[in-house]
Amino acid sequence: MGFDWVLARDEVAATRHRERRPGTTAAWPQWLSAEAVDRLREAGYPEPWRHQVEVAESLFRGTHTAVCTPTGSGKTLGYLLPIIAATTEGTVGFTPDTHRTMLTRARHTALYISPTKALAHDQARAAAALGPSGWRISALDGDSDATERAFARDHASFILTNPDMLHYSVLPNHRRWSGFLGSLRYIVIDEAHRYQGLFGAHIANVVRRLRRLAAAYGAEPVVALSSATAPNAAEFGGLLIGEDAVSVVAEDTSPAGPRTVALWRPQQSLRSDTAELLAGLSDDGCQTLAFVPSRLGAELVSLQAQELAHDPSRIASYRGGYLAVDRRELEAGLHDGRLRGLASTNALELGVDIAGMDAVLVSGYPGKLSSFWQQAGRAGRRGQDALVVLLANDNPLDAYLMEHPELVFDAPVERAVLHPANPRVLGLHLAAAAQELPLTADDVRWFGETTPGALAALATQGVLRDRGGRYFWTRHDRAVDFIDLRSVGQRPLDIVERDTGRVVGIVDAEAADRTVHPGAVYLHQGESFVVDALVPEEHHALVVAATPTYYTQPQAAFDIEIVRETTHRPLGITQVCTGDVRLASQVHGYLRRDEVTHEVWDSTPLELPLHRMVTQAVWWTVPAALAARLGWQPLELGAAAHAMEHTAIGLLPAFAPCDRWDIGGVSTALHPDTGLATIFVHDGVEGGSGFAERGYEVAEEWLAATLERLRRCRCEDGCPSCVVSPKCGNANQVLNKADAAELLALLLDSD
Repeated sequence: MGFDWVLARDEVAATRHRERRPGTTAAWPQWLSAEAVDRLREAGYPEPWRHQVEVAESLFRGTHTAVCTPTGSGKTLGYLLPIIAATTEGTVGFTPDTHRTMLTRARHTALYISPTKALAHDQARAAAALGPSGWRISALDGDSDATERAFARDHASFILTNPDMLHYSVLPNHRRWSGFLGSLRYIVIDEAHRYQGLFGAHIANVVRRLRRLAAAYGAEPVVALSSATAPNAAEFGGLLIGEDAVSVVAEDTSPAGPRTVALWRPQQSLRSDTAELLAGLSDDGCQTLAFVPSRLGAELVSLQAQELAHDPSRIASYRGGYLAVDRRELEAGLHDGRLRGLASTNALELGVDIAGMDAVLVSGYPGKLSSFWQQAGRAGRRGQDALVVLLANDNPLDAYLMEHPELVFDAPVERAVLHPANPRVLGLHLAAAAQELPLTADDVRWFGETTPGALAALATQGVLRDRGGRYFWTRHDRAVDFIDLRSVGQRPLDIVERDTGRVVGIVDAEAADRTVHPGAVYLHQGESFVVDALVPEEHHALVVAATPTYYTQPQAAFDIEIVRETTHRPLGITQVCTGDVRLASQVHGYLRRDEVTHEVWDSTPLELPLHRMVTQAVWWTVPAALAARLGWQPLELGAAAHAMEHTAIGLLPAFAPCDRWDIGGVSTALHPDTGLATIFVHDGVEGGSGFAERGYEVAEEWLAATLERLRRCRCEDGCPSCVVSPKCGNANQVLNKADAAELLALLLDSD
């Protein structure tokens, strides 16, 4: 496969080539029956790879196990082998109490959990192809009808579902599921690395509730975690499932063909360069997949590529929200070669089951190395050459990576961050758990050492009732209905087209003031609307269809108060701190900007409520002696701190598994709590998500990278690749890039 014309372009900043690698096989496990082995061989698996057997043996022995090998390495077969043995032949290698070897014909069940319905259905089909005929497999989700749910509950041996179905349906109705839960031997948590931040905290508590109920019915299931490679997989896996010991299988022993990874600095624009490469590679006969950050972007890249391609009918787009029949048509087109080019959001990672593309384009760094290598893993098939191109976006992180390709090619993927003890999340799930079964002091085993204090607080608030050390839910409604697994606080708002009543989208309540304030331009799947009214008390915003030639940018005021400093340590000539902060924010107006020139047309004031939340933050200060030596006016010092804050936020995703939308910042020339100029970077959700704490841990490396980006960016006064931020509440006013670089250098004492 010829990629020379791509690799010879001036836009290529660096490349890395991987040679062909042979695979290493192992014998089938002795406890797997001859019939099962014959079926697997018929399905195209003459022998398993060594890491697949290591995973299977570890799970069979009763050890919670994480398999962390790349996309396409065969993780599925590893955890399916003991599940097939248990659920179809009654063979398990442990008992809940003794972990002694046993052979029994009692009923055994297994449960698979994935982030999406689509992936669960794909895995159900894959399992059916590998297991014996008549294996009772059921995909269970919100679309399942009453008959399908009854079959899964009463007859299925292997159920494939998603966290939402567990949370809203299975766990609250656990008595009807007692047979399945009491015989549960294995739980599979697929795409485990996706359960980070706030979403991860919720899922960690759902898993704890699941394991608690299984134990109440006499089962102690073994957990398999399937994940992208992570340096702290054992620690993260333990946090996710609530255990100290998780074994890790990380060596990939499957074969791999040659592959070249290239870093690309766009010369036109990110979208245009992506479309050009997609069209050119498709015309060359290369099946090419372009990952694009947004739904609208995927559609626009596809349209532009079709205009450039010789045969536009062979290029399509894919995004979330497609019907199953549409996904199957796209999948079939990729498998039979009718489709050569596809522009997609990351929904494809968990939607269509494809691997083995000739080329993968990643349009803008996806924020995490784990996500990048997950997407890159789609490239390579039948031992042929494969190409991966990472195209840089116009922001500090992408620019920094283009100058440091070793951070893409050689660095380990990020440590996975999880904070399941987030009090705002834990309290909600303790309430749900109490409704499922009354809670006692023994439930520290499942929910951690902060459980007694949280239970006492819930009882004081009247959420639970304490009856002699047993905590009960006393309301008639369901506790789970007060929990949104992807947020805390209020339920999302519907975005409703005023003239038709059509719901065109949803938005988190916390983001509503910034996104759908009156007068805001709202884009959805290629359509544009102007917000007519925001009605938070009725949980909706009304919009009207429009085609304005401007876009809107909210203006907001922020205030931050230190609630509790957890710890601090020296950083250069200053110190870095972490702890809890109280953030107050208010959108007070918006700008209208020309969609072509970005010039400000006007400013419109708004009267919207003040919002407060307590979250986690990392902060550092400018010592009084340094401020006096510089002799800057407060406005000058504030402009330097503001620019430093923006660049630091843009680069934190290089050191923590987040993106810039997961975090925020506040900087001030004189903060009342510190008495000094102070720069804060905080988590964007109530209670914290662990990202700011990770920033504290790596502050030296993180801020050194911030200083380098400030110094090396080629612009004169600041640009999106350094200090200009798309999420600035002050519309990027009062920024000074040069002073930010000087100030940070002095703070770090780097000269």
